[in-house]
Amino acid sequence: MLSLPTGFFPISSSKTTATPPPQPQSKNLAKRTIMSSSSSLTLTSDQPPQDYDRLKEVKQFDDSKLGVKGLLDSGLSTTSIPLIFHHPPGARPNPPSQTRPTTSHSVPIVDLSAPRPTVVDQIYRASSTVGFFQITNHGVPLHVIQRTVNAVKAFNELPTESKMAHYHRGMNRGVSFSTNVDLYQSKAASWRDTIQMRAAPVPPNPSDIPEVVREELLEWNEEVERLGEKLLGFLSEGLGVNEGRLKEMTCLEGRTMAAHYYPYCPQPDLTYGLTSHTDPGVVTVLVQNEVGGLQVKCGEEWVDVEPVEGAIVINIGDILQIISNDEYKSVEHRVLANPLQEPRVSVAVFCNPSNRDGLFGPLPELVSQGKPAHYRQFTLSDYMQRFFKKELDGKTLTNYYRL
Repeated sequence: MLSLPTGFFPISSSKTTATPPPQPQSKNLAKRTIMSSSSSLTLTSDQPPQDYDRLKEVKQFDDSKLGVKGLLDSGLSTTSIPLIFHHPPGARPNPPSQTRPTTSHSVPIVDLSAPRPTVVDQIYRASSTVGFFQITNHGVPLHVIQRTVNAVKAFNELPTESKMAHYHRGMNRGVSFSTNVDLYQSKAASWRDTIQMRAAPVPPNPSDIPEVVREELLEWNEEVERLGEKLLGFLSEGLGVNEGRLKEMTCLEGRTMAAHYYPYCPQPDLTYGLTSHTDPGVVTVLVQNEVGGLQVKCGEEWVDVEPVEGAIVINIGDILQIISNDEYKSVEHRVLANPLQEPRVSVAVFCNPSNRDGLFGPLPELVSQGKPAHYRQFTLSDYMQRFFKKELDGKTLTNYYRL
């Protein structure tokens, strides 16, 4: 039987014979699920005991199908998180004064209603320096963004037993719900739950998408496709090539969606919401609620991407850095564990090529005797195979293909 420290689940006092109030059904189900395990989920110690078996505990947690939110709803102590979520001391977030510095660095905001040459120039400047920018007046109605974010929040706040039916890691049906896509590869888990969906070229059967988010995620995919075409045009022009160049390379046709839910974390100094990494694709399109936590690395400093109502966050991926021959920068970013009672919610769409067998590398138009190619060519199949063999933390493939 799984042994848990006092306070992990509500227990009745031994000093009274009064009948304790009935627990909500989701708590009872979650409690039965965990207590049926034959191993122990270590919670209280920051140092693993000698017989600590991380893989065993990871599997136990994953098999419970609770997710991070389910752990909290089940009565997780407000002062401890399971040891599988503890990051090594040297890899933990710095104190707030160091992670949220007063700095001249900031994430640019680009108004897409400005004249096109101005927009192209501002996006080029942001993409070639910070690698991140936010866009406003982009044509996507505010209520569509809010509906999308609110639907993801509503799904994650369903009773635990309702979400258990959707909890699995396989993407054979085009959609999954789990805690950390790299749970088994990472050195430590991060404090978030995620709906992952293959959005294009072949979206999942609508019936396989949880009903609470079905209409909203499908609608958001359509909005991103329309907006993505416009973005690729701006990015192409910024490189000095034809407006349709990136679109012709199928850079928008392979899309994956990740809807993240970051609940309150009792010990945000020990873990992350999402560890530092670069995105592997072409561009990422992200919407978020008013709860912050997303940070971009600028030099040696971590800079907040402050939520702006109605704005959409765009960042450059590794493939676009390679295609642009280092004109555009794919930069490290992360999400801090959420110390607030209000959850952080974000929905990211990763835009990738759909041509898995074609060769990708620096655009010939950007290579010259004075500026030779910085990368060798590769197929998308080889690229993605190498990507998924590694854990998310610190992941980048630009160095692997660099000449």
